[in-house]
Amino acid sequence: MGQPEQRAEGAGPFTTRLAWRLPEGGTAVWESRLARRRGVIAVHRPGEPDGRHAVADPVSISRLRRLNTVAAVAFVVGGVLFAAGAGTAQFGSGDPTESAWIYFAGGLCFNTGGYVSLLQVVNAPRHDVGTGTLVTRRWRWWSFEPMRLDWLSVVVLFAGTLVFAVDLLDSFLQGLDAQQVNRLIWAPDIVGCVLFLVSGHLAFLELCHGRRCVHLRSLAWWIVAVNQLGSVLFMVSAIAAFTRPGTGSLVNTGVANWGTLVGALCFSLGGVLQLFERP
Repeated sequence: MGQPEQRAEGAGPFTTRLAWRLPEGGTAVWESRLARRRGVIAVHRPGEPDGRHAVADPVSISRLRRLNTVAAVAFVVGGVLFAAGAGTAQFGSGDPTESAWIYFAGGLCFNTGGYVSLLQVVNAPRHDVGTGTLVTRRWRWWSFEPMRLDWLSVVVLFAGTLVFAVDLLDSFLQGLDAQQVNRLIWAPDIVGCVLFLVSGHLAFLELCHGRRCVHLRSLAWWIVAVNQLGSVLFMVSAIAAFTRPGTGSLVNTGVANWGTLVGALCFSLGGVLQLFERP
């Protein structure tokens, strides 16, 4: 017996939307983000013009809700701490160690949010083309699935949080000259920002199925857009934080601090919005 007729959409070799005919009639439509965040696929059967959603089983729903809450809260708290660190650097006593500790605490929250986001993808229910349902799989702490666009996006995001951790740890070092600061602190900061931007771009590709899109009524689109704006502001901040070898001063201290502060608040807002993108 052959496979049901299928129609796939996505970016390049990646499938982010799949529609197929059901054996008993009607069609099912699986979308990557909708399935892994809300645990549903769209099912249209004869006699049901508006269609309905096939929901994952209670185990998957409970699992996705817990993971979504932990990831969202981690990004909210991490963003607030990063904003507080930038505010302390801009308006505080001028002691760099004080803001470094606040940044470090925020970085741990971002690490947590990044890894839990990966767990969301790894443990998301998978679609069954034959029945038009979502199937729960055993719990896993890691997977290697480079042909999944959502997996690539969150792996790059998690890698970015780990690179930021290197930057934050190195910021506690004392007595560094300008070249050492740029090599040990500024360079990892730039790499982390690039990884965040790449992750956001991949998230847009997943959400828009490989095309450019603006969905102002879509909560998922706003989450990705707000987080990507935060990544852009982090990159602006990182560029402004380059230490001039001749003077030992930053390119623009104000831009560096304000870019971090506003960008961090974007990630906090994205976390708040993510709390509502649940099963």
